[in-house]
Amino acid sequence: MPREAKPRYGFRPVTEKDFPLLGRWLREPHVAEWWDDPDEELAGIREHMDSVSVEPLIVELDGKPIGYLQTYDPHLEDDHPYNDQPFGTLGLDLSIGVAELVGVGHGSALLSQFIDELFAEGTPRVVIDPHPTNARAIRAYEKAGFARVDERSSIYGDVLLMARDNEELSE
Repeated sequence: MPREAKPRYGFRPVTEKDFPLLGRWLREPHVAEWWDDPDEELAGIREHMDSVSVEPLIVELDGKPIGYLQTYDPHLEDDHPYNDQPFGTLGLDLSIGVAELVGVGHGSALLSQFIDELFAEGTPRVVIDPHPTNARAIRAYEKAGFARVDERSSIYGDVLLMARDNEELSE
């Protein structure tokens, strides 16, 4: 009996056309619990579209948008609280916008695929920073290979800093 194929995710830049959908996702209870005011977040995403330090992306499954992912380089922002990480480290923020797709394995699967792509490009480390009480996210990140680094308080609030290292670069 053939094994079921792993889902394949797509990652594309956010466009102006995505903002109504992003606004709906940011107002969903499972997203709103962990993000700030939706209008402020949307303004931030819009600013990031032209940023050199942050890349806002839409996550797609079978060509349909299911979430928001952004990468950032903590070394390109003055006084970023994660600039103590190795040079070349990228940070990630993720929200699955479609409520029915939360808690069924998409977060860890899409992160694993995305990080494998980053590692293939030479990224040495990826960090992610869930709130310390966001148990669902922490489990998904651990399943995707992240390990706990430490808990921090910063301008972004209380976080559990987690990291996944590119093992091929440390051999």
